[in-house]
Amino acid sequence: MTDDAKTAWSGRFERTPGKFLQDFGASLPVDKRMWAEDIRGSIAHARMLAKQGVISTEDADAIETGLSEIYREIRDGEFEFNVADEDVHMAIERVLTERVGAAGARLHTGRSRNDQVALDTRLYSKHRAAELANAIVALRRVLLRVAEANADVVMPGYTHLQKAQPVLFSHHVLAYAWMLTRDFTRMRHAWEAADVMPLGSAALAGTTFPLDRAYVAERLGFSEVSPNSMDSVSDRDFLLDVVYACAVCQVHLSRLAEELILWSTEEFGFVTMDDEYSTGSSIMPQKKNPDFAELVRGKTGRVVGDLTSLLVTLKGLPLAYNKDMQEDKEQAFDAIDTVADSLRAMAGMIDTMRVNAEAMRAGSLGGFMAATDLADYLVGRGMPFRQAHEVVGKLVLELERSDRTLQDLTAAEFAAHSSDFGPDALDAVDIEEVVARRTTEGGTAHESVAAQLRLAKDALTADEAWLETVTAS
Repeated sequence: MTDDAKTAWSGRFERTPGKFLQDFGASLPVDKRMWAEDIRGSIAHARMLAKQGVISTEDADAIETGLSEIYREIRDGEFEFNVADEDVHMAIERVLTERVGAAGARLHTGRSRNDQVALDTRLYSKHRAAELANAIVALRRVLLRVAEANADVVMPGYTHLQKAQPVLFSHHVLAYAWMLTRDFTRMRHAWEAADVMPLGSAALAGTTFPLDRAYVAERLGFSEVSPNSMDSVSDRDFLLDVVYACAVCQVHLSRLAEELILWSTEEFGFVTMDDEYSTGSSIMPQKKNPDFAELVRGKTGRVVGDLTSLLVTLKGLPLAYNKDMQEDKEQAFDAIDTVADSLRAMAGMIDTMRVNAEAMRAGSLGGFMAATDLADYLVGRGMPFRQAHEVVGKLVLELERSDRTLQDLTAAEFAAHSSDFGPDALDAVDIEEVVARRTTEGGTAHESVAAQLRLAKDALTADEAWLETVTAS
């Protein structure tokens, strides 16, 4: 066996896999992005080993100095990863040992790449989950600002993509703010799921060295250590949690993107997208396309696919570590990157779009959206609801045939259809009044929306406070 062919496990083997199999088995192209986490974990491990008397303080000093130098080189783009190295752990350890000698070779005492990769992945998951939570907060701020700035704008509300009842535009926007509030909660739970320190589990059974796992956990900012070494090295539930949170968030962004795409069409005209968030056509000079909203919608498939792929990868794996688990990171990294970009794009889109209030209000006059209120009016005058439903339904059918709206009717025309209609029936179909009457908690009346806006702001403040504690730690 040549020196070039030696690996971390070459002592047991007379021959090693050829180049094709080495490339096939290498995770370095994917996991090298965890270099900062790997170095942080190794420095904490070395300091703990010295504290416990497993290695000398001099060795720990040399390891930390060497790793700090490698950290700066990777950060500044001066470090060259060797494709022959199997993964990020061996790439860094190899260079460290070349530079500091025997001290570097002692770094791996009491640990395995099994618990090392679990540590790196947990550290990375915590960092990125906090980033995503911050991006979710940023989009919520934009949504709340847009809702508050357009508090009096009335628009059509839809079910089955058919006009249903008028609502305040701010009410509609806040629906997405609440979705994102739940997305934040899921992302926070993903962060908390990753906040368990696995180092010290070694390959699967722990180690004979007197490790102080709590010391390492404290240095690395973990709130607890894993209680079972076999579960510790094989657990990727925390990755499932963050990818699931990503998938749900991306689905919410896709729904919002779909509405922006519809609203920006000439047929709707409810919003106008800023030029920066639109593209043109190579052949049609007049086109202004919402390409970036479409990309947010389109990228949702890959994030949902990432979750499915990760679930299937973990399905049926016996304890403890298996090489299958090398396939866990690419899906997680892709989901995190995609959602981070989508959140940023969506925040910019909404922050810069123009709300066309008049077009929204004009749209509210069509579709007979005051029909339910008119039926409720009849119920208030003693008519059973089912009978009122039929009376208003027949009236709508007649108006539809004559291309008129409920707001076109006079008091006399109402009375001609039913003696239960009085002059105040005109108020029952006034769009502003239709909105104003929905005063139930969570409804679309101005005071109800103002109340939920205050709640949304309070929730945002609480989530911002949690983010500050995470950043500070």
